[in-house]
Amino acid sequence: MKARVKWIEDRNFLGESDTGHAVVMGSMGGKTGVAIAPTPMELILLGLGGCTSYDVVHILEKGRQTVSSCNLEIDAERAGEDPKVFTKIHLHFVVTGAGLNPAKVERAIALSAEKYCSASAMLARAVAITHDFEVIEAS
Repeated sequence: MKARVKWIEDRNFLGESDTGHAVVMGSMGGKTGVAIAPTPMELILLGLGGCTSYDVVHILEKGRQTVSSCNLEIDAERAGEDPKVFTKIHLHFVVTGAGLNPAKVERAIALSAEKYCSASAMLARAVAITHDFEVIEAS
């Protein structure tokens, strides 16, 4: 994989992936004190969330579970001093569907965390990541 990051102005940067996608990154440390986009650390959480959510939905669909939505709430804590690394990350999945089996949801989350999600595997080497979930019956 390759990527490029280009300074735009102030503390704002444009990241471009090898696949041609772009994302603006910001920081509140510039002249204006306002971030115009997610910070790089926020993007790490969003990447983790996207990676594991993809896995969970994919695994459940392969297991013939009818998923109508999968929302992930992420809470993270960071160190107080530089480098302000993540010290704890908690992932709360809210999975909605018709007749979802909670054991299969739990298994999908475990498989993502332990086997499939590259972002989770990488971050778990440096930070404690916990998970829980709730299943909501689709109306």
